[in-house]
Amino acid sequence: MKPVALITGGQRGIGFGIAQSLRDAGYNLALTSERPPDDTEVTQALEELGPSARYRQHDLRDTAAVKSLLDGFEQEFGPLTAFVSNAGVPARVRGDMLDLASESFDLAMDVNLKGGFFLAQEVARRMCAAPGDTYRSLIFVTSVSAEMVSVERAEYCISKAAASMMSRLFAARLAAEGIGVFELRPGIIETAMTAAVRERYDNRIRDGLVPARRWGQPDDIASIVRALTSGQMAYATGAVIPVDGGLSIQRL
Repeated sequence: MKPVALITGGQRGIGFGIAQSLRDAGYNLALTSERPPDDTEVTQALEELGPSARYRQHDLRDTAAVKSLLDGFEQEFGPLTAFVSNAGVPARVRGDMLDLASESFDLAMDVNLKGGFFLAQEVARRMCAAPGDTYRSLIFVTSVSAEMVSVERAEYCISKAAASMMSRLFAARLAAEGIGVFELRPGIIETAMTAAVRERYDNRIRDGLVPARRWGQPDDIASIVRALTSGQMAYATGAVIPVDGGLSIQRL
């Protein structure tokens, strides 16, 4: 039986890069996001990924729908062997944190933290209830903003810092079950989400903001996810891995 990976936000950006990599590694792909199945972005992703991919619409804020979501994927593919918690929302408006509206704060927390937690919780419950010989893993894609301060995106930074703790909590709880849990912290990655700030960062990256002096690409994250889901780093469960070209290295 082929291994099965659930990827939130797997139809675009970092998530799509991860989906491509895991497809090439022989996985069946369970993809989900808030977009409807007939959305152009979704249909194009499924066409590219081929017959190994299935898609179900799910709003992470709807925690009551988690069980039915997983039931549907399990009926098609069988039990999950990997969960990649990738979907998230940016700050609705960049600006002075003293002007941050509660609705913007709530959205970031509901999607980036609460929704991710309760989906991971149900995945973990099912993995624990049906142990097997296949290596299983949970991977949380957070951000360098889990540690690096960006005052114009306070709600985003806070949600990612909390998601980092969430990853460590799952790692500690699931280690004895043989389930690996990892956190990846992408830096400045070239995706649709960062298109609006492309011009702002181009010169700064070239000037050394990122020691690697280039934008990150979805495949930079995807190649690491592929290694983590394979079990090659099983004893490193709980590891936090920066994927940022050196952005988060402290420098003088």
